[in-house]
Amino acid sequence: MKKIVLIFTGIISSMTAFGQTNYNAIGKIHKYDAELDHLLDTQSKIEVVAEGFVWSEGPVWVKNGNYLLFSDVPSNIIHKWTEKEGLSKFLQPSGYTGQGYYSEETGANGNIINLKGNLVSCEHGDRRISEMPLNDPKGKKTLAHIVDGKKLNSPNDVVQRRNGDYFFTDPPYGLPGRGKPEPEKEIEYQGVYRIDTKGNVSLQAKDMSRPNGLAFNLDESVLIVAQSDPRAIIWNAYPIDKNGNLGTPKIFFDGSELQKQGLRGAGDGMKVDSEGNIWATGPGGILIINSKGKLLGRIETGTATSNVAFGGNDGKTLFITADSYLVRVATKIKGKGL
Repeated sequence: MKKIVLIFTGIISSMTAFGQTNYNAIGKIHKYDAELDHLLDTQSKIEVVAEGFVWSEGPVWVKNGNYLLFSDVPSNIIHKWTEKEGLSKFLQPSGYTGQGYYSEETGANGNIINLKGNLVSCEHGDRRISEMPLNDPKGKKTLAHIVDGKKLNSPNDVVQRRNGDYFFTDPPYGLPGRGKPEPEKEIEYQGVYRIDTKGNVSLQAKDMSRPNGLAFNLDESVLIVAQSDPRAIIWNAYPIDKNGNLGTPKIFFDGSELQKQGLRGAGDGMKVDSEGNIWATGPGGILIINSKGKLLGRIETGTATSNVAFGGNDGKTLFITADSYLVRVATKIKGKGL
C-alpha cells in the first residue's frame, strides 16, 4: 500500500529466543482480550532480523527450502532471508522490466507460493500477476494483465484457493502519480478479481476504494479484503458461492475506533492462523482478530507496517514487513497450512 509514516519507538538490544544471534528489538505487544494468551505471549520480543529497505512488503515463507522471500517495492527487488545465511538478493527486477523511471513503487508487492510450489507475484510496474518457478526466473509467465482490453492498475495482493483459483486486488499505488492524476490509469475503479483454473480473469467486486490485503477463512467459504483508505478503514467479508464467485459483502472489522484513538495506518496485508484468527496490518501495527471479528491484541512495531507471514521450522514465527525493516515475533500458534 501507499506508505504511511508513523512515529518510531526506541530500539533496544535483546537476545533472541530463536537462536544465539543478538538482534535488536522494537515495539511492544498489547492485549485487549484474554483469548490472546493462547496465541501470543505479550512479552515476546519483536526482533529486527534485517533492515535498510525502502519499503518492505509481501513476505512469504517457502516451506520446501526453509526460507523467507519478501519485496522491497521501490527498489524493484525480492530478497531472500534464512536463519543461517541472513539476507541475500533473490530476484531483480521483481516487478518492472521496463527502462528508465516509471513510478515510486515499481517492484513486486504481494507474493505467495502457489499449489505447484511456484512464486506468484503482484507486479506493480509491469501491471500483472506473474508465476515463476523458484529456480528458473526465465520461466516466469503472466497469469493476468489485461481485463476487457484494459491494463490492470497495479496488482497488490494475491491468494489462491485449494481448488486452484486466485483472487487479487488492484489499487493504483504502483501507477505514476501516486493517487493524484494518474495518466497511465486505464480502469476507473479499484477491483477485486478472480483468475479461475482455466485462466479466465473476471471482476468480482469494485465497491472498495482501496482494496488491498486478502485472506480466506479456514474453510475458504469467505474472502476477507482489507481496505487501505484512511477515510474508511474496514475489512469486508465476501461470501464465495458454489461457482467460485464473490457475493454481497458484510463488514468483518471496522478500524475507525482505533483510528480515533490516534493510531495510524490502514488495512494492508494479512494472514490466517490454524484456528482462523486474522493477523492483519491496521491502525497501530498488526491487529489480531478472531474469526468472529473481535480484536484480541495488537503488535506495535513503532513504524509503518505493511504485511505478515507465518513461517519458521514449526510454523510459529510471524514475520512482519515494517517500513525499512523485516522483523519477527514468536507465536504460540501455526499459520494456516503450515
